[in-house]
Amino acid sequence: MLDRTSPLLDIANLSIDHNGRAVLQDVSFALGRGEIISVIGPNGGGKTTLLRAILGLVRPGSGSVTLAAGTSIGYVPQKLAIDATMPLTPRRFLTLGMKGVRGRVAEVAERTGISHLLDRQLAALSGGETQRVLLARAILKKPSLLVLDEPTQGMDVAAQSELFRLIEAIRAETGAAVIMVSHDLHLVMRGTDRVLCLNGHICCTGHPAEVERDPSFRSLFGRLDEAAVVPYRHDHDHTHDGACDHNHDHGHDHGHHHHHH
Repeated sequence: MLDRTSPLLDIANLSIDHNGRAVLQDVSFALGRGEIISVIGPNGGGKTTLLRAILGLVRPGSGSVTLAAGTSIGYVPQKLAIDATMPLTPRRFLTLGMKGVRGRVAEVAERTGISHLLDRQLAALSGGETQRVLLARAILKKPSLLVLDEPTQGMDVAAQSELFRLIEAIRAETGAAVIMVSHDLHLVMRGTDRVLCLNGHICCTGHPAEVERDPSFRSLFGRLDEAAVVPYRHDHDHTHDGACDHNHDHGHDHGHHHHHH
C-alpha cells in the first residue's frame, strides 16, 4: 500500500563537513510526493552537496537523509564531461548501463524533444540539447524522484522556459517529485511549489511569493525586479553565526551573468 501522506524524502538535522569546514549545518525539510522544490543560494552555499547527500554520494556528518521505500531516482548532473573523440550517440548513451529500457527510448525521446538528435554525436550537441538528453536518460526508468543540478545551464531563456514546462509536464504525468538546484530566480519563482534558500543552512523557505518578501532572501539576492539577472557569485567568506545578511553590491557583473536580449 503506497502511503501518500508520508514524504518521499525526509531530511532531518543534516550537517556535512568538508575538510573541517561546515558545508551544511542543521538542514531539515521534507519533500512530498509530486512536489517540486527549487534550491537556490550563493556558490559555496552547499546546494550540490545537498543533492549528493540525497543521492547517497556523501555521508552525513550528523542527521539523516531518508527516502521512502522503493523510491527510484533520476539524476541530471550539472555537467556531462564527454570525451569529444569518443563516438557516442544519444541513442546509445540513453541506454548505457540501463536494463530493460530500450523499448521506451523512442517514447521518451519524443517526450523530451530529442528524437531528431538520437543518431548525432553526443559531443557535438549544444548545451541545451545535451541537457535534454540528460533529462531523457533520467526519466527513462520512470523515477519517483528527479534530482536536477542546474538543468537549464547553458540555455537561452526560451529553452529554459521550455525545459521547466517539460519538467512540470513530467511531474504531472508521472507524479514524480522534483528537487532542483537552480540559478535562474525568475524561472524558479514561476515553476516551483517551494523554494529553499541555502547558504550553509536554510536561510528561508516557503512558497516563492513568500520567500521573495523574506528579508534574508532580499539581502542575498536583492529585489527580483531590480535586474533581469541576479548576480549569483558572492565571493566572500561565510560567517558561521548563521547570518545570511551579507551586503552585496548588486551592480557588479561577477562574470556569472547570462545576458539574454
